[in-house]
Formats: sequence, C-alpha cells, structure tokens
Amino acid sequence: MELETKVLSKELQQYLYDNGLTIGTAESCTGGRIAEAIIAVPGASEYFKGGIVSYTNEVKENLLHVSHETLEEKTAVCEEVAQQMVIGACETLRVDYALAATGVAGPTGGTPDIPVGTIWLACGNKDDVRTMKLDKDFGRDINLAIATNQSLRLFLDYMKEKTGKTVG
Repeated sequence: MELETKVLSKELQQYLYDNGLTIGTAESCTGGRIAEAIIAVPGASEYFKGGIVSYTNEVKENLLHVSHETLEEKTAVCEEVAQQMVIGACETLRVDYALAATGVAGPTGGTPDIPVGTIWLACGNKDDVRTMKLDKDFGRDINLAIATNQSLRLFLDYMKEKTGKTVG
C-alpha cells in the first residue's frame, strides 16, 4: 500500500477514534480496496465495522437498498447510486458514516455515455451525503488507486467541513 493511502488512513483513524465514531464501506468497482485502506492502520476494529462489496446490481438492491428504478434508468454508475450506497451502508452496517464507490475501472466496460475511468465516490451519513466524480482513465490499477485515495480524502474534507476542525 502506498504512503499516501497510509497517511490518509491514519488521519481518518485519528478523527474517528478520538470522537467515538464508526464507519463502513459500500464498494463496487473498488472491490474492497477502500476497506483495505481503512484497516491498514492498527486499531481499526475500534471504528471500522465492515464493508459490503456490491459488484452486482442485485447486491446493491438487496443489501444496500439501492433503488431498482434508479439502476434501470441511470445505471449503477451515477451519483444517485453512490449516494444510496452510502445511506444503505449506514443502515445495514449500523455505522455513523460510510464511504461508497461505483464506476467503470476498465480496461473494458465503458460506453460512450459512461467511459472507462468514470467513478462516482460518496461519503457521509444517512442524512448528508457528499459526492465526487472521477472521469479520467489512467488504466485499471491507477484508476482504482486514485479512487481509493480520493474516497478517503473526500471523507476527511467532509468531516473538516462538518466540524470546522482540521482532521489529523
């Protein structure tokens, strides 16, 4: 795991642990990499409850309560699905906050409307979700590494904005 990921994970740990908060993940294209980054720091069991790898729409619907209509109308790679994944993870895992990722990491699977490299990230709680769209293709491995780090950074920025405190 690269240094940047470890630094971000440590910052996340300090904030969650110090404030007695819990977190979980709902991942599609990242396949558990965000959860792996979170647990890379010793003591993660104090605040990380678990993750759901929802690689299929069926799992997104059944475990994360993502709307079937949204998946049908907009596909799994859209802002609304990422938002619903966060809310669903908070409910299913019973955590204070969740991180989510859904997208097309490549090298295949893209369409003219949703090209390879399109990844929606989301974080938040059941009442307030923030999103970020990645839209550049650097190849599968780099796309997934960027999505993992950007997901952690998105959450840290979200917490800083919510609390007015610097995280870390």
